[in-house]
Amino acid sequence: MTEPLSLLILTFSPIRSDPRVLKQVELFKDKYRVFTCAYGEAPDGVAGHFALPEDSRGWTNDRVGLATRQYKRVYEGLTAVQAARAVLPIGSFDMVLANDLNALPLALDLRPRLGVHADLHEFAPREKDDDIKWRTFVAPFMRWLCKKYLPLTKSVTTVSDGIAAEYAKDYGVATGVVTNAAPYLEATPRPVGSPIKLIHSAAGQRYRKLENFIDAMRSAPDWLTLDMIVIPNEPAYVEELRQRAVGVPGIRFRDPVPYAELVATLQSYDASIVFLPPTNFNLANALPNKFFEAVQARLGVIVGPSPAMVALVREYGFGTVTEDFSTASLSKTLLSLTPELVEGWKKGAHAAAHALSAEQQVRGWESAIAAIAAPTAALDSK
Repeated sequence: MTEPLSLLILTFSPIRSDPRVLKQVELFKDKYRVFTCAYGEAPDGVAGHFALPEDSRGWTNDRVGLATRQYKRVYEGLTAVQAARAVLPIGSFDMVLANDLNALPLALDLRPRLGVHADLHEFAPREKDDDIKWRTFVAPFMRWLCKKYLPLTKSVTTVSDGIAAEYAKDYGVATGVVTNAAPYLEATPRPVGSPIKLIHSAAGQRYRKLENFIDAMRSAPDWLTLDMIVIPNEPAYVEELRQRAVGVPGIRFRDPVPYAELVATLQSYDASIVFLPPTNFNLANALPNKFFEAVQARLGVIVGPSPAMVALVREYGFGTVTEDFSTASLSKTLLSLTPELVEGWKKGAHAAAHALSAEQQVRGWESAIAAIAAPTAALDSK
């Protein structure tokens, strides 16, 4: 019997806590001989794992290289790339699935027999375009990576239609969409109680403007509460948020929970606030994990006028859209909530749960990798 093709899933992230990459592992581990290269221990079910040192990094601090546009030097100076090159064999894999732009040149250099698929989790050239230093020095490096390496891939996917359109427009590569959908959960909506319980989970990063939620809740009545699960990415900022919330009775901070427990944790709430001020291009086009986790938990959602989220909320009727991204608009929306309204949203989420599940979305990866494997599959069938 012919041995299954080998597939390396490459990421410069802690793989056991990266939901998007874990979905790739789960999808392919029974179809191919899956190997992984990432930070941390091997995920379950893989044929082999190449662990990266925890102190290696997939981003650059080579200011001279960036300023003088010595981009090959900049890339080769990434310590994660150096560590991966030291352990990954060249020419040994049939296919490589490269997660994010910084893994792509390395994936191509491994010379997989059939080719490379790139899964791009953001629009890399504008990832931090709210920062003038980043726009001046890092963005040109990202554009160089896109222009030089994206055309060498067999296929490309990303997380939303807006980001896919931007890659196609700027770099001429057909880009599919695989959203950050959560796995389907067999569940039913729980009744809305009193108070109406809201939840927001997020990375604690200043550009996300999480203070908006606290300020919007200052005038909230006692029939409304908001719990916040904030990952301490920027500890000083998270402490500022906690201090800002002192004296706001409806706000409570909860400790982060493991990803595997998150949807179950969300089920005790009524609606999730997925409100992302468009401080950069990627946030303007975001379709984040928390949006889909709310659907599987059978919650309503409250979103700002972010096009990708608005389209799905209106199509399936499981939430509402604020007038704009101001605190006043968010506060107005919160004050308009009723148990009957939220009950209807939860029913809408239940109806949408199958269509918006990871099991449906990952077909984009499945077909892309199958197309790369197709020449061998055709030979095997003869």
